[in-house]
Amino acid sequence: MPPTPDATAPGAAGPDREVPDRGRADACPGALRLHTADDGALARIRLPGGLLTDRQTLALAEAAEALGDGELETTSRGNVQLRGLAPHCAADLADRLRAVGLLPSDTHERVRNIVASPAAGLDTAPGTPVSADVHSWVRELDARLCASDWAAGLSGKFLFALDDGRGDVAALDADVTLIAGPAGTRLLRLGRDGYGHPVEAGQEVAAVLDAARSFLTALRTNGRKAWHLREVPDLLPAGTVPLPALAGTGPAVGALPGGLSVGLRFGRASAGQWRALVAASAGELRLTPWRGVVLPGAPADRLPGLASVGFRTEPGSAWERATACTGLPGCAKSLADVRADAARALDTARVPDAVRDPAAGASPVRLPVHWSGCERRCGHPAGRWVDVLATGHGYRLAVNGAAVGATAVDVTNEEMAEAVAEARRTTK
Repeated sequence: MPPTPDATAPGAAGPDREVPDRGRADACPGALRLHTADDGALARIRLPGGLLTDRQTLALAEAAEALGDGELETTSRGNVQLRGLAPHCAADLADRLRAVGLLPSDTHERVRNIVASPAAGLDTAPGTPVSADVHSWVRELDARLCASDWAAGLSGKFLFALDDGRGDVAALDADVTLIAGPAGTRLLRLGRDGYGHPVEAGQEVAAVLDAARSFLTALRTNGRKAWHLREVPDLLPAGTVPLPALAGTGPAVGALPGGLSVGLRFGRASAGQWRALVAASAGELRLTPWRGVVLPGAPADRLPGLASVGFRTEPGSAWERATACTGLPGCAKSLADVRADAARALDTARVPDAVRDPAAGASPVRLPVHWSGCERRCGHPAGRWVDVLATGHGYRLAVNGAAVGATAVDVTNEEMAEAVAEARRTTK
């Protein structure tokens, strides 16, 4: 999750009325550009499609122990962060990443932001023929991005999404989204447009790259400044084909038809836990935008061992779709140790039973919830969510974050678990 949100221009007021300041380069951290935090330097390593080999995962775990705080943190884009780094370790970290293929380009490393359907090829969405090989698209897109001089001009926040047709990553409102459909159809979505552009089979990656390049060209031609397509929705032609329904949910934890899916508490796990994932894997790990990990080909009998070392393996807990910013002591702007407070609330929360999804049997439906240590709300989810904001003397809770018309309620730490559980049952 980002150490800083997008910068705003002077006079901006409130999360829904911020005016993005695009007159400077973005400060998004990378593997070579470290961010200074209260707990040390932070490095963000881009993992296109969230894809990692066993060897790469072990190298990251070793780097976390040797150079950082001993843990790896996943992000809402399926990337990974190392925290607690010493400022002088940048060269050592870069050498470690290059040795295992995690730093293929020094000039383009921050623009390799690609999310992809993590369960692609392992199962199928109910009633939907899912057959697109999105991970081959990931590898091609990554290689062509790194080979394109113009692509270095993209912001480190610019996001590509490749959806195999189940509507999971397509709901993340990326800058450029490719959605596979039945019978080999493809749609290209630009920003938050409700319509897509048809794409010919075999031209998928070319269409994605053309859209990103057109965005940069149109900015220069029109003298406009933006990091995201959503900031300039009129810049490129709108789509003509209505989008399919976008579920927006990642794979449930537990056994999948073709592997395993586990969750990480707040996206963090120790080096030892990552080694346990490697031991359970069949050679590949896929980090998800929902701070989980999919292990293609891993047998179901590995789940108890992963649960024993702290991974979430059983669906239906209050921890599902629950996130938090870094908070104290890692961020000086935070007004609370939000992760500790959130963990206590989630561990004691009653599992809601009033709202059920008929298609999912007894699985309860809950809004996402995000704890924030300050008004910046770093790392909050897209769409509707329960906003739990630290105030310095407790928390302020509202549905839909800071949306106009949201009703906020102040709660103490003791009241928070029940209040959050109730808010997550909200259906209106």
